[in-house]
Amino acid sequence: MQRAYYYCGRCRQSFLPYDDALGLVDEISPGLLPLVCLAGVLLPFADAAEDVLKRFAGVRVSPSTVLRRTEGEGERLRAQLKGGRMVQPTQGEPKWTGPREAGQPAAYVGLDAFSVPMQGPGAGRDEHRMLYTALLYTPQKEHTRYLVDFELDTLAEQVRAQATALGLAQVSDLIAVTDGGNGLEEALQRHLAENLTTILDWYHAAEHLGDFAKVWHARDEVARVRWHHQATGLLYERGGEALLTFLQATELPAGTSGEVREEFRRLIGYFENNRHRTDYPRYRQNGWDIGSGPTEAGCKIIGERLKGSGMRWVEEGAATVAALRALYVSGGKVWDGFWSQPYRPAA
Repeated sequence: MQRAYYYCGRCRQSFLPYDDALGLVDEISPGLLPLVCLAGVLLPFADAAEDVLKRFAGVRVSPSTVLRRTEGEGERLRAQLKGGRMVQPTQGEPKWTGPREAGQPAAYVGLDAFSVPMQGPGAGRDEHRMLYTALLYTPQKEHTRYLVDFELDTLAEQVRAQATALGLAQVSDLIAVTDGGNGLEEALQRHLAENLTTILDWYHAAEHLGDFAKVWHARDEVARVRWHHQATGLLYERGGEALLTFLQATELPAGTSGEVREEFRRLIGYFENNRHRTDYPRYRQNGWDIGSGPTEAGCKIIGERLKGSGMRWVEEGAATVAALRALYVSGGKVWDGFWSQPYRPAA
């Protein structure tokens, strides 16, 4: 196809008027654009342009075009999500609101964060920033939604909007499983409900006991294993209240170093702050999840695109690519839903 090309000698700008009628952006058609962006969220931009798109689609585009279009569509997605307009899948997902056994949640909520290498002035290294990742997933893991943002409250608000869009209007339909990260539980309670049921990830709780055991019995492996087994067994079988009673009744031997005593004080404080979400016997009896494995896996899957060898990002670039990556791993029906909806440029 040939299109009329115009160039203004005064302002030195060029344009092809018919591109607007065809829906071309950077000379990329609406049909090709999702593929270009998909390549950009799966691989480094140079690999996406010079290998995947060229090899499998016979399309020649520059890495800068892949970068520009991936970030542009990611920004459009972020603007939509911040406006509370969740992406609708191309086909229904009945498991979100289908029948379930008594006492079982309609969905679990996960929330965690991972570090992203950032680029500073002059293309130098800068401090890493934490990118928050949230999940909504059905108990049998048939459906999952992933959301990301650098701002915790912005992300928690999107979780609320996503739950509403999925038909999960009652907070009793949800159970949150998170680690002990600062502010995670509070953010969910602010934006979902104060009475949201929350569970402390079992593996993080057990890890805290193991870390203290290593400090206390640094030179006695048998004693370390024995104490760790006793403490975790008590937590698993009788819950956080029983563990706290055990810890508070424990008297460290005379001559115990100040470092060990300080770590012991912190351990008790950790379980005191989380006592309301460590009733593991009841959670297991109800058949509830007690581990945040899906959330940690989500952080890993999304983080793979942002933490490649030598990669550094500016904040907006990382946020837009991560948003599209989160959309893609939410499933093909959701990915296709974004591209099939009416096109709205980012604000």
